[in-house]
Amino acid sequence: MNYKSDAEAIDGFAEKHNELKKEIAKIIVGQEKVINNVLISIFSKGHCLLIGVPGLAKTLLVNTIARVLGLNYSRIQFTPDLMPSDIIGTEILDESRKFKFVKGPVFANIILADEINRTPPKTQSALLEAMQEKSVTAAGNSHILNDPFFVLATQNPIEQEGTYPLPEAQLDRFMFNVILDYPSFDEELNVVKETTSGKEPKLSEILDNDEIIYYQNLIRKIPATDNVVEYAVNLVSKTRPNTSLAHEWANEFIGWGAGPRASQYLIIGAKCHAAINGKYAPDIEDIKAIAQPVLRHRIVRNFKAEAEGIKNEDIVQKLLD
Repeated sequence: MNYKSDAEAIDGFAEKHNELKKEIAKIIVGQEKVINNVLISIFSKGHCLLIGVPGLAKTLLVNTIARVLGLNYSRIQFTPDLMPSDIIGTEILDESRKFKFVKGPVFANIILADEINRTPPKTQSALLEAMQEKSVTAAGNSHILNDPFFVLATQNPIEQEGTYPLPEAQLDRFMFNVILDYPSFDEELNVVKETTSGKEPKLSEILDNDEIIYYQNLIRKIPATDNVVEYAVNLVSKTRPNTSLAHEWANEFIGWGAGPRASQYLIIGAKCHAAINGKYAPDIEDIKAIAQPVLRHRIVRNFKAEAEGIKNEDIVQKLLD
């Protein structure tokens, strides 16, 4: 990657992004917005929570993205009996009677936390340090995780039996909350034709570790004007009830608003959204484009909102309007 300037590098990144989408489309039909959001979270050094009913190819999507990015991939099936040591690893006695740390599946570039809400809070908390500090602690020793490192978690919204709601602290560590919807009629038609024909598409590796890290650092270097940063912070401030900048809907329907991490993710995500669309700096439209997945899981509705059937998405849209 011998780019002469950052502007040229951003153009190169936009081309690579288009190549990635074309390659992913060999396996995943439709879901363009979902794929965009997952890729934005990866190049923004963020984590992503995918929510959708069974059979919408959540696991396949994560697996496909790991393959085209040339990354080491680990799948952890979250179950009620999963223990923290099953995720981070454990210490064992080796042949010379010394303790040796055996790494768990968290030591990979992409972690698919499948059905993350099926495991108790004690086990969910094992991911907290990994997601924020990019390290894990076992027997008092700290172990640094691989770089790049992402957690892409899936959650089933309709199966409530045997599930544990994610703690707010863990939800806040996810940059994006992405909702997968049913495919359109034409998309489902293509899915059925492709998956019942016996053809196995071959995927090419578009990027490697060093290139991903390079583009992640490039995204951070993209400048954001003061008015764009102020818009992001103002938008987040509107979600906080009973404060000077609170929106009237926040006072009426929100019990708890978004924290400063939301403002940070809005700016970083807007920079990446601008870059993939061939722009050298984000504008307010880029922030609006990613506001829903950044904010929807950071707002805690009150009883009045639940009673009146007002969803988090409705509140975010009202603030954007």
